[in-house]
Amino acid sequence: ILGRNGIGKSTALNILSGSLIPNLGRLNKKPTEDEIIEKYSKSYLGDYFNKLFNKKVKVAYKPQRIELLPDFYKGTVKELIKKVDEKGIGNELIKELNLEEHKDKEISKLSGGELQKVAIIACLAKKADVMFIDEPASFLDITSRIKVAKLIKEYSKSSSVMVVEHDLATLDYISDEIQVLYGEPACYGVLSSSKGVSRGINEYLDGYLPDENVRFRDYKITFAKNLTIFQKPEPWYSYPSFEKTYPGFKLKVNEGILNKGQVLTIMGANGLGKSTFMKIIAGVEKADNTEIEIASIAYKPQYIKLVDVNVEEFLKEKAKKMFDSGWYKTNILEKLNIKVLLENNLQFLSGGELQKVYIASCLSEDAKILALDEPSAFIDVEDRLKVAEVIREFTQKKEVSTIVIDHDVQFVDYLGDAMLVFEGKSGVDGNVIGPLSKEDGMNRVLKMLNITYRLDKETKRPRINKPNSQLDKMQRAKGKYYNLN
Repeated sequence: ILGRNGIGKSTALNILSGSLIPNLGRLNKKPTEDEIIEKYSKSYLGDYFNKLFNKKVKVAYKPQRIELLPDFYKGTVKELIKKVDEKGIGNELIKELNLEEHKDKEISKLSGGELQKVAIIACLAKKADVMFIDEPASFLDITSRIKVAKLIKEYSKSSSVMVVEHDLATLDYISDEIQVLYGEPACYGVLSSSKGVSRGINEYLDGYLPDENVRFRDYKITFAKNLTIFQKPEPWYSYPSFEKTYPGFKLKVNEGILNKGQVLTIMGANGLGKSTFMKIIAGVEKADNTEIEIASIAYKPQYIKLVDVNVEEFLKEKAKKMFDSGWYKTNILEKLNIKVLLENNLQFLSGGELQKVYIASCLSEDAKILALDEPSAFIDVEDRLKVAEVIREFTQKKEVSTIVIDHDVQFVDYLGDAMLVFEGKSGVDGNVIGPLSKEDGMNRVLKMLNITYRLDKETKRPRINKPNSQLDKMQRAKGKYYNLN
């Protein structure tokens, strides 16, 4: 399923998995199960709901908000997997997804990528007729995304599988067919007919569905534009070399400089300390035996907390007087499509909507440094480019320095000026290379992850080359793991 934020993708999965009962459009009276079955009796949904409510169909569900998992389960990785492993494949999947070093860790101590892997394993290890998997690529590095896609296809052969995903490269790999969900964010959503993978993605990018004769967007999504504007670096803030040690893991960081008006991007495999680095720079955690002098900094963490407040109140508290300015309304609220959400409570937003609100919150603070950990997570394809544009323009116009951690190659390429690359052994040690030029950094990351990327000739969207294909071999021979031509 491919579509914009806030038009019902996760709601649909919640309903089909039995986590949420459809209200049939009635806000005040909850319908009975029999009423729901009767409502859809003339379609295959009636038969499905009948089986679901009578427990004749078994469901496995991987939710979008995996960061909430520690609130529901206390224990180690191996304890959780053992508890849900109905197929006897838990240990095998732990090895496949490189979680051996983490299996004795408490769930609450895992990074975003590690937590995502655990949630996916827990879903695949259940004996289920139908699997619903909501955004499996979020927080995962590129290699892990491809591994997860392969594992979902391999271990779900006896099940029907429905996946919601925004990462087009992962969607390419994982899907047999695609349905586009279109509509108006925070208002309604409509599901298209089933389509072939390439056709479905291209029709979504075009904004036009020929079979339905529906134009749901009056422009095409294109990836050709690159926002990087080369300028002479002006040093703004420096940090010393430091180390951070946890039981079983050590991070080493060389001294570095952040430049005014520039975006420093950070990439690398999961479990190498990227979020730890940012927490130390932001003053959330302390380095070992090294005092980090903190400049004024606005920090958006990897995990977003739900707050019982509406969007307007939340942002007004951060932005102060700037909230009512024309500049703020045009460049933050409108460009991030937040204006329509102002009266909504944060607790009822979709994952992508919530992410955009927290990005806006970070930009609203009076700070010299912006630090954003995985801002593209949960955000749809169209809004990812807008988010990159907003962050980029804000960094230049306000002359701040911005640090961004992300795994979306296209997003990072669209946004960054320079790059830090994290290397090492996942869950054991991490060290930092750079800053490098964006091209050198991207090539180093992709070479380390053993993947070649290219831009589609027609749409300019990034695509992963199949291993040992002609394009894959050609790019490796030239040392161009990310081919921009």
